[in-house]
Amino acid sequence: MTGYRPLLFSIAYGMTGSVGDAEDIVQDAFLGMTRARNAGTAITDPKAYLTTTVTRLGIDHLRSARVRRETYVGDWLPEPVVAHAGEPGPAEHAELADSLSMAFLVLLESLSPVERAVLMLREVFGYGYQDVARITGKSEVNCRQILARARQRIATGRQARGGAPSSARRAEGEELARRFFEAAEGGDMDALLGMLAPDVVLRGDGGGKAQAIGRPAAGAPRVGKLLVAGLRRVLKLGVSVRTAWVNGGPGAVMYDAEGRVAAVVELDVADGVVQAVHSVVNPDKLRHLGPVSDVARLPNT
Repeated sequence: MTGYRPLLFSIAYGMTGSVGDAEDIVQDAFLGMTRARNAGTAITDPKAYLTTTVTRLGIDHLRSARVRRETYVGDWLPEPVVAHAGEPGPAEHAELADSLSMAFLVLLESLSPVERAVLMLREVFGYGYQDVARITGKSEVNCRQILARARQRIATGRQARGGAPSSARRAEGEELARRFFEAAEGGDMDALLGMLAPDVVLRGDGGGKAQAIGRPAAGAPRVGKLLVAGLRRVLKLGVSVRTAWVNGGPGAVMYDAEGRVAAVVELDVADGVVQAVHSVVNPDKLRHLGPVSDVARLPNT
């Protein structure tokens, strides 16, 4: 039964953008199945039962979280899923596809909960329309209509926001991330600009609790300067950078002098260059990774 957890976690995380909420939803699904069996319900296909339960719990979660998202302070980014090279971690155990990059999850925020579920099941996890209909409780015809609307919204959002799902293979992505952060730390603007797409976008999520840019910044020169200035500032505070695999793509985790997590950065890579940079410093979104640093925390938070 535990073999289903990677898929279930990935669906729940894709629906919520939260590691903690995804883990809770998966646990609730298993508990629900146990209770159903104890009550005498015959479950012939546990995987189908659990997938349906996780998806519907994800839909319910999004409906209740809508107001919180609308009042969120600053730019919203999902909680990062991190794996260091050679070490086990959530990303090693979850079927996190490239399309679950932060850029893609941000785009999914424009969809209704049901649209998000249909698009995730069909486009990311490859379920047929019959299964999508069964899982969401909609007709196949309705699911096709829902998917068409969702695709259009995602296409429009991608044009407006920039960024694309990562297409870099892991080895290539890790090497690019190493060179990228070395250039940023060393203030090598020429090298950095050579790795940035002309219309690259930088987004930061501080949640009103940590220092982050107030709104997305666009354009290679501006983003390059912000990255160099930001890294120069935190390096003076004893912060170190360790490359990692974040949301199925290259990135890094920043640690303070005491080894506490200060930030997670994800790079969306396509065509050999960085299309978008996402930096999560909101302490609430880093706690699942270990003790959280206060080097970026805003006063009185």
